Amino acid sequence: MNRVIIYPDAALTARAAGLRLIQALIEAQSLRSPNHVALTGGTLGIQMLSTIRDEPLLDAVDWSEVHFWWGDERFADDEDRNASQARGALLDSLPIPVENLHEVARPSAGVSLDQAAEIYADAVRDVHFTVMILGIGPDGHLASLFPDRPEIDVDGRGALAIRNSPKPPPERVTLTRDSLQACDELWFIAAGEDKAEAIAAAYQGADIPAGKVRGPHTLWFLDTAVAAGI
Repeated sequence: MNRVIIYPDAALTARAAGLRLIQALIEAQSLRSPNHVALTGGTLGIQMLSTIRDEPLLDAVDWSEVHFWWGDERFADDEDRNASQARGALLDSLPIPVENLHEVARPSAGVSLDQAAEIYADAVRDVHFTVMILGIGPDGHLASLFPDRPEIDVDGRGALAIRNSPKPPPERVTLTRDSLQACDELWFIAAGEDKAEAIAAAYQGADIPAGKVRGPHTLWFLDTAVAAGI
């Protein structure tokens, strides 16, 4: 299933996706536990979290049975990490056990980039995600899988080390396509006219990373500007 949902602007897109995430977890917990969610960074990904920070429906989720992961992460010690921003926007305000937050190791942990990727790959190996949330860049990249590079086609590994990333910083850890697609639902969230061309290409299955990744159920949360080309 490939379904597009269009909202008037970025703010409503973010809020709708956030509310949908709460609903998806409530529904999933009626069937099974634990549940795993992979989050994305970027302006819209973090806004999706912050906009539901005071939502009463959060109390309907058993957060002790929810595990959070990230589709990619910068290998750096700074507050611009996706996990750091997500924790500040929402996660630190929820009763989530610290062991349920699966962050990529930092350089300050005394590991190399390759070791951090290997640790993350081992941790995610048998994980099946209830929801995988991904943004799409203006160039059609997702997570840290970029166009005209070989990483999108790597099979049989859970995560990869990325060097010389075209998007700073140059060193990153990313889930592979196999891991991104190991989900019940895959959500793309995007807004803004500057991404309209990439979104149209991705939706049509173009030969870019975002055109090569799909879930059993793929939902597109888009604002009117970014959806103009679909």
